[in-house]
Amino acid sequence: MRILVVEDDPTTADYIAEGLRQEGHAVDLLAQGRDALVRATTEAFDVMIVDRMLPGLDGLSLVRALRAAHNTTPVLFLTSLGGVDDRIEGLNAGGDDYLVKPFAFGELSARVAALARRPQMKEAETVLMAGDLRMDLLARRVTRAGQDIDLLPREFALLEQLLRRKGRVLTRTMLLESVWDIRFDPQTNVVETHISRLRAKVDKPFEHELIKTVRGAGYRIEA
Repeated sequence: MRILVVEDDPTTADYIAEGLRQEGHAVDLLAQGRDALVRATTEAFDVMIVDRMLPGLDGLSLVRALRAAHNTTPVLFLTSLGGVDDRIEGLNAGGDDYLVKPFAFGELSARVAALARRPQMKEAETVLMAGDLRMDLLARRVTRAGQDIDLLPREFALLEQLLRRKGRVLTRTMLLESVWDIRFDPQTNVVETHISRLRAKVDKPFEHELIKTVRGAGYRIEA
């Protein structure tokens, strides 16, 4: 594989590059986000490993720019920012995976291999729809009946999960895990609160309701 590593710490960058090269990969090293943006948009890579805290153009902005340019190269964020909100922010920016420093090289290698095995997102898959509701994942834009709907990041992530599984029921537990990265029941009404807010924006101003409550089971979206 050809891998682009964007890391401004020389020790970490050399450690990653040496390990990946020993596994037979071709590795390009860059320390600046702007340099990486130019390289990634003019050359083909199988996977990118990107630090969030880069000088000049930070990692989040780099990946957002790539996605806006329809570049679908899988991106693994590698960062010391390990909070739940940090991981959500990274994935919502267009990252495919997230690994927190300090890390074991074996885990990094396994995650890179897993990303390389994934089929790359086709252009048609960057737009999710249900009836007259349209979500553009690259532009981070949601419209219904041609009208823009302004969503907060977690509202966007929640709607994305519903649209990706259109017609299927998502339980409260599934939504807690996929949107909030919570893998236990915190006895909170955060899901219900965000569903209510989402309905106020996506359903209430329009004639037909798209977000359905399945009593005793969860929620689904359907045209």
